[in-house]
Amino acid sequence: MAEQTAIRKFTLTHFRNYDQLFITVDRGLVVLTGDNGAGKTNLLEAVSFLTPGRGLRRAAHEDVTRVSADAGFAINARIEGAFGEASLGTGTLPDQTGQIEPGRKVRINGVPVKSADELLDWLRVIWLVPSMDTLFNGPAGDRRRFLDRLVLAIDPQHGKRALDYEKAMRGRNRLLAEGSRDDGWFEAIETQMAETGVAIASARMELVGLLAGMIEKLPNDGPFPKSDIALDGLVEKMVGTMPAVDIESAFAARLSDQRNRDRAAGRTLEGPHRSDLTVTHRPKAMPAALCSTGEQKALLTGIILSQARLVAEMTGSTPILLLDEIAAHLDPGRRAALFDILLDLDCQAFMTGTDASLFSSLEGRAQFFDVRAGTVTVR
Repeated sequence: MAEQTAIRKFTLTHFRNYDQLFITVDRGLVVLTGDNGAGKTNLLEAVSFLTPGRGLRRAAHEDVTRVSADAGFAINARIEGAFGEASLGTGTLPDQTGQIEPGRKVRINGVPVKSADELLDWLRVIWLVPSMDTLFNGPAGDRRRFLDRLVLAIDPQHGKRALDYEKAMRGRNRLLAEGSRDDGWFEAIETQMAETGVAIASARMELVGLLAGMIEKLPNDGPFPKSDIALDGLVEKMVGTMPAVDIESAFAARLSDQRNRDRAAGRTLEGPHRSDLTVTHRPKAMPAALCSTGEQKALLTGIILSQARLVAEMTGSTPILLLDEIAAHLDPGRRAALFDILLDLDCQAFMTGTDASLFSSLEGRAQFFDVRAGTVTVR
């Protein structure tokens, strides 16, 4: 059985509407209630910075730093879990001239580390926020980011592969835009894109297979319907049909053959950066994009809960869940079922809402905080 990983102490400095904040957090379920604009989502966003990436809002660092601050922001957490206790810190720092240095810094147990990827050695964070309600109807890029975030939760190297692929593709796009005919440069870049692209596609396909297995464990008549998930992409379709080295050769050849077309477009038109995640409501045999808003929310919640189980099973440690305004978007039956599932998962989950009564069934089973204008107090 997976061991719970939990934040026990949490400190914010100059983050969003928080000047200074220190709270002690219980294990298990944590409920944050308060008016709109009080800072509930800001607190979840701060927790999401304890994992690689730009957080649940994908915000620039200057946007999360408190307006009145001139020294950057800082987030610190004391965690306990399967890998022991640790102090995690991240934020931005000014240089000698007072200008904020690019990128955010990360410290683990007080020691600077080279990459935020090292945070994944200590905890995994998964979130479900209202902006994801349009996931199935929105652009494919949103679904790719969603999928890659799920992959990263079980494969810490996925982020680096994605960065390497993007860097190589930018180089190829620059050559295309310049009208270059330098075959040597193209071949070198396309070889790198093929190697990293196939690794990305393979990791995505592995995640989809594993996640499908977890979704299969959902009850047929449960509150969160089973979904069929698949990947639609040039490289993904080749994964599993031939050795990886042959897929790399095939993808590199495809890039070479498509240079004239891509040159006319000014960008690379095929590859993992164009793939899409497809989701189908299995009981209705209906694409998720055609389902009602409530059905889409239930499908997405089922996927997130299945991912949480997958992370716990594969890492031996439960992920931390961030569920923003989750109760308001579920009917009473599904809301009660969600609370029971979270308790059964034995994970730490932060939930927000403007209406405290929606969480009344959790009295005595969760820790409650009131959030008011950048202050957080135990209720």
